[in-house]
Amino acid sequence: MLQIKNLHAGVEETDILKGINLEVKAGEVHAIMGPNGSGKSTLASVIAGKEEFDVTQGNIYFESEDIAELAPEERAHKGIFLSFQYPVEIPGVSVTNFIKTAINENRKAKGLEDMPANEMLKMIREKAEMFEMDRKFLSRSLNEGFSGGEKKRNEIFQLAMLDPKLAILDETDSGLDIDALRVVANGVNKLKSNKNAIVVITHYQRLLDHIVPDFVHVLMDGKIVKTGTKELAYELEERGYDWIKEEAKAV
Repeated sequence: MLQIKNLHAGVEETDILKGINLEVKAGEVHAIMGPNGSGKSTLASVIAGKEEFDVTQGNIYFESEDIAELAPEERAHKGIFLSFQYPVEIPGVSVTNFIKTAINENRKAKGLEDMPANEMLKMIREKAEMFEMDRKFLSRSLNEGFSGGEKKRNEIFQLAMLDPKLAILDETDSGLDIDALRVVANGVNKLKSNKNAIVVITHYQRLLDHIVPDFVHVLMDGKIVKTGTKELAYELEERGYDWIKEEAKAV
């Protein structure tokens, strides 16, 4: 589904990604871990097409198509979803109206008519129940006055509504208490299928107790330096990252 080959990228002539190779197949969950400043969020942003980052070398293929020249909205229409580390506030636009617009823009890009109102309402109710969201929450302005947990839960609600092929969750566990983490993780697990893939970016192993990855990749200094199973996440929790630095130097 997603194939990254020798990806180099940065911002303002500063190299951040220095040769990323990664393959994510349908049905898989990949976790990307690493210390602050290693390039995790940059990788997520580059895949999604955020324009402040310059790709200087390498390729990104999504379903065998080179998407390097596609704008962020074009990538979204093809099925790539990015949950932001710091979701933006949009005063005056309700959660419901935002999601209606997003869904219908996706449908328009595929040559489909707007989703019928009764079908949209039914879907909104079903997904809101999945994430234990109060109906009043849906009429609030997008992320305005939301707690950190509410913002993250709202983004996963958007994920459920849009049903993308590739979901990139950038530090979704940041700011979540135990109950909110459980709700968000359970929702993500319900959305998993053999037709989609999930990339989870996190500092901490605790999220991976709930969203169990098939592969864990350690990103350091712009490169993936180690790949393993979920047990690698437990080892990182116990030992930190210094041992991997020493291991990488020895190679």
